[in-house]
Amino acid sequence: MKAKNGDLKKIIMWYKVQELKNKGLNKSQISREIGIDRATVRKYEQLSEDEFQQWLKNTRKLPKKLRKYYGYVKSLLEAHHYLSASQIEDRLKEDFTDLPEVHSKTVYNFVQNIRSAHDIKKSKEHKQREYEKLPEQDYGHQAQVDFGQFTMQTESGGRKKVYFFVMVLCRSRQKFVCFQVQPFTSTTTILAHEKAFEYFRGQPREIVYDQDRVIIIDENLGDILATREFGLYFQQMDFQPVFCRKSDPESKGKIENVVGFVKKNFLRGRYFNGEDQLNISAQGWLIRTGNGKEHAGIKKIPQKEWEIEREYLLPLKPQPYQLAQQELKRYKVRKDNTVNYKSNFYTLPLGTYQGTESWVLLQVENEQVKLSTTDGNMLSTHPISYLRGVTVSNTDHRRDKTMSISILKESILQKLLCLEKVAVFIEQIQKRKPRYIRDSLLVIEKNIPELGQEYILKAIDFCLNSNIYNSNQLIEVASHYKNEQLKQSKIRIEIPETKSNFDFELSKITPKKSNINVYENLM
Repeated sequence: MKAKNGDLKKIIMWYKVQELKNKGLNKSQISREIGIDRATVRKYEQLSEDEFQQWLKNTRKLPKKLRKYYGYVKSLLEAHHYLSASQIEDRLKEDFTDLPEVHSKTVYNFVQNIRSAHDIKKSKEHKQREYEKLPEQDYGHQAQVDFGQFTMQTESGGRKKVYFFVMVLCRSRQKFVCFQVQPFTSTTTILAHEKAFEYFRGQPREIVYDQDRVIIIDENLGDILATREFGLYFQQMDFQPVFCRKSDPESKGKIENVVGFVKKNFLRGRYFNGEDQLNISAQGWLIRTGNGKEHAGIKKIPQKEWEIEREYLLPLKPQPYQLAQQELKRYKVRKDNTVNYKSNFYTLPLGTYQGTESWVLLQVENEQVKLSTTDGNMLSTHPISYLRGVTVSNTDHRRDKTMSISILKESILQKLLCLEKVAVFIEQIQKRKPRYIRDSLLVIEKNIPELGQEYILKAIDFCLNSNIYNSNQLIEVASHYKNEQLKQSKIRIEIPETKSNFDFELSKITPKKSNINVYENLM
């Protein structure tokens, strides 16, 4: 059988169907094996070789009903190569009122045959970009930076999106990655740079960036306008920033590969157990796999190559970089009530950690690390440490504050003078929300003078009956009761005064009486 006009694929499929059919496979099995529709398998099974050959000849024929429109469609395609078969069908219906009724698939085949016969492609071919393998960079010369995001599963069945920053040294392929649960900002990106330089133990001479909005504001034919934070950062650091042109990811292919490697090799199939644990796991992965296994491109182990490259890196700054404007930065609170800052751990008061979304604000000022709550309340102050791996603590943070909670309970019970139900309410809060017991007690004690014993006790009854164990909701209910009582007390039943026109003198007059006999005589 001789193949013509691109029918070779159909011929191969027919022979394959016949072969599998003779082996005893059914239509569904043949369909899965070859990857064609089950209906096509059925059609090929029913055709003998002669019948199949004749069928191929028939399919190459133009539809008889549309033959007279050949010249029209050809000229239309030559003038407007981008028109679709659907548009051609509409033009035929518009210009030829006598167009016979045919299926849209028939029009499609008709158009495709004309395109194939006259080599009329639907769209212009884009010129294929030519690539060549560039020579390896000198040691210490260049690094590349990029960002990524990935949605992880949690052990409870939920989903959590994480964001990550990656940097790779181009010569050794030594990689650094760090994660956070919030999108990167200019400030957190600068801090990620600092962590990367500490990991590499030096700075490259230039870093290649994409035109990311956290780094630059605008680009005008190569003139880059960086964000205020990065403008200051670039001025104070020794490396030279280099920015890719827009829509040109090929110019930083090394880091693009690293982003995909982090997603596929590290993150895929891993459960999210918190930001800190994720970063700890990532450091282990870098040692074992990311930097510990032979790189497919250079056929060398990045970690061993880095041991050579680090000698060529620019030195680290003698002091940790500080933002000139001394902005407050958000830091995650660890389970042991500390924050990790510049590879050191600074302690916080016990109870600061209240779950995985516990954050504090950190500011460095006058050689001191100041830690405060997200709403600005100061938590602790520590002298800054320029060592690594040091725990900077405050002995007051380990003080046992159990007694103060007991005193708060006793004070509330005495003020409300209804020990049993108040004690039950407080006990339920402590049992259900032990981390918030102190704050809950303070809310109740603060509002007793304003709301009074009567309304708070009434609200406690309501909360116990409704299984509500929240001090803020308790106060809201008590305030409602008090406001309703105030409204009721203002309602007065006012009877308007009316002026009487009653004349007591007239009331003394006796009316005249008629004799009933007069009426009887008339009848």
